[in-house]
Amino acid sequence: MGKTYARIEGRLRTFIEEQPVFFTATAPLTAEGTVNLSPKGVSGSFAVLDPLTVAYLDFAGSNAETIAHLRENGRITLMWCAFSGPPTIVRVHGRGEPVFRDDPRFPGLVERFPGVRTGNHGLRAVIVVRAELIRDTCGYAVPFMDYAGERPLHASRFARETDETLDAYFQGKEHVGTSLDGLPGLPLPLPPTPPAPPGA
Repeated sequence: MGKTYARIEGRLRTFIEEQPVFFTATAPLTAEGTVNLSPKGVSGSFAVLDPLTVAYLDFAGSNAETIAHLRENGRITLMWCAFSGPPTIVRVHGRGEPVFRDDPRFPGLVERFPGVRTGNHGLRAVIVVRAELIRDTCGYAVPFMDYAGERPLHASRFARETDETLDAYFQGKEHVGTSLDGLPGLPLPLPPTPPAPPGA
């Protein structure tokens, strides 16, 4: 049976931090809008900021549906499931916000992800989620799967980009500045990468 948690801590926190992949789900307010579901898997790109707040790094891609939906209504669900060990599924339902490069909070948030070379992935935002409902359920129908490692393709594709060429890439994509349903997506032009804080 499912259990509701008041905070992300202890074994629950350990479980979600150990999973190599998680999923995000968002949707626009209109009933005719496109529901979006995205996998996230770069090692070290997820962090628990406090017992009710989590964050993850939003990297370069050819769409920006999550950003568009969060800018419109903030609703988001994150999900982790066990592909090894005891069968478990954890969902965090909450309100999310994209924090962009020109936000004064951006550098401090990026410091919470010390294991990621963000320049290799075209970092465009940090998604911060405040949990409103934290639940686990059984994962009896989720198959066992072996984790073989990360794909190197994303880093090899975007590590060569500068701020200028990355902006041009985003400007050339139909659904980065605007969502599939016409909502405002990633604000363009892309602000430059903030300088690293002293001593970083």
